[in-house]
Amino acid sequence: MSTGSAKFVDKIDPYNKVAHRRARRNGGSSHFGHKDNVELQALPLLKDLPANEQSSTFIKKIQQCAVTFDFYDPLADIKSKEVKRACLNELIEYINSNRGVLTDVVYPEIVKMVAVNIFRPLPPKENPYFDPEEDDPNLELTWPHLQFVYEIFLRFLESSDFQPSTAKKFIDQKFVLQLLELFDTEDPRERDCLKTVLHRIYGKFLGLRAFIRKHINNIFLRFTYEQESFNGVGELLEILGSIINGFALPLKSEHKHFLLKVLMPLHKARTLNIYHVQLTYCVVQFIEKDSTLTGPVIHELLKYWPKTSSQKEVMFLGEMEEILDVIDPSEFKKVVTPLFKQLSKCMSSSHFQIAERSLYYWNNEYILGLIEENIAEIMPLTFNALYKLEHWNQMIMTLVYNILKSMVDMNRQLFDQLTSSYLQRVNLNKQKHEAREELWKTLDELVTNLTISNASSSSRNPPPPSSSSQHHLRKRKIFSNERLKADKESNSTNSNTIIIIIIPTTIIIIIVVVVIIIISLAPT
Repeated sequence: MSTGSAKFVDKIDPYNKVAHRRARRNGGSSHFGHKDNVELQALPLLKDLPANEQSSTFIKKIQQCAVTFDFYDPLADIKSKEVKRACLNELIEYINSNRGVLTDVVYPEIVKMVAVNIFRPLPPKENPYFDPEEDDPNLELTWPHLQFVYEIFLRFLESSDFQPSTAKKFIDQKFVLQLLELFDTEDPRERDCLKTVLHRIYGKFLGLRAFIRKHINNIFLRFTYEQESFNGVGELLEILGSIINGFALPLKSEHKHFLLKVLMPLHKARTLNIYHVQLTYCVVQFIEKDSTLTGPVIHELLKYWPKTSSQKEVMFLGEMEEILDVIDPSEFKKVVTPLFKQLSKCMSSSHFQIAERSLYYWNNEYILGLIEENIAEIMPLTFNALYKLEHWNQMIMTLVYNILKSMVDMNRQLFDQLTSSYLQRVNLNKQKHEAREELWKTLDELVTNLTISNASSSSRNPPPPSSSSQHHLRKRKIFSNERLKADKESNSTNSNTIIIIIIPTTIIIIIVVVVIIIISLAPT
């Protein structure tokens, strides 16, 4: 019974399978590409060898490090793993402390060793909504070796002996493309190393710069419009921040297109919080390079302004403030109306953080100076939202009070005009509300009177006799023709009386309803 029960639970309970799948996946891609039955032998230390033997042994050690192992099984190849780790560590020190070691024959060996170790298929994503801030990343078990491989490659690229003209034969577009795909790894340690490596390659290889930018562009577009799942967006944006900083002026049209059509749509993503800091830095860098981009950037930001996510709205407000910190006064005038229409909505938000973040704009000295220069346009846009605000948080009310005081100091005459206009609208709305209530009350009375009138008319005019009674009356013929004629005239008179009563009352009701509708639709 117990055996059967266990099998039955296994069939219907998915948790055992999920646990098994996660356990198998743990360790990332550590089980890919390993070689069986390979035992490494420790070679002599390079520093103990004579100079004429160091070069050949150096290459042998590089080739030895091109052997990979399965780290999924911690008990497998323990000795060989340790030999490789020690060898990698020695290579780092040797490249760093010796001159003239990067000969032409060394370049292909180092690039091959790096490629064998770092390029591997990443495991499939079981959680498409992986959030680095909430979920534990799937760390790479080969990291004890992998970190040294990245370190060797960095020392290789940064060496004073490094010759890009020689290395470009081996570090080509295919190599860079594979490097970019690795940015999707969940391990933040590897993404950090990849960021530094790609930045060095971008700086050393001028011929690869356009290719790197193009494929970063493709990654962002795929992330925005197709899969919305790529772990290395933040790191790639960090690299772009330094690249943008080095753009020559005037900016090329392709760079402006990249800003508006690739970077700005990244604001739509659900996972914006993961890379928003880096994205904001890139956007601000573009505006500092070319102030004419401020208007298009702000309009794009307003287009993607979140409607239901308070967390994203707070981030948007923070980014907008950073943009306004570097905006040119002439460009500020162009965006005043759409910008402060949105800010007035944020100021009157019931969400404490949104209201607070938007009201804090008035504590920024540079922004306050811009507001003062354009107070004639800004005050009418924000006055109603501030003057009628009744927030549950006392701190918000204090901020609003201080802003209204500053408005008085900036332009008291305009403030008084807006106050008077606001109070007039309030009184007018109150009068319309009272009139509407009175009309509804009148309508209720008319309906009541109509009901009573119809009821009394029905009581004075009993229903006509049944068919059997009429047949009986016709059969007996007890009434004369004159009497029948008199009865018909009497009934006709009563019917006309009812119609006369009903028709005017119906017309009155229709008129009242139309008046109420017109008043309700009238602008307040």
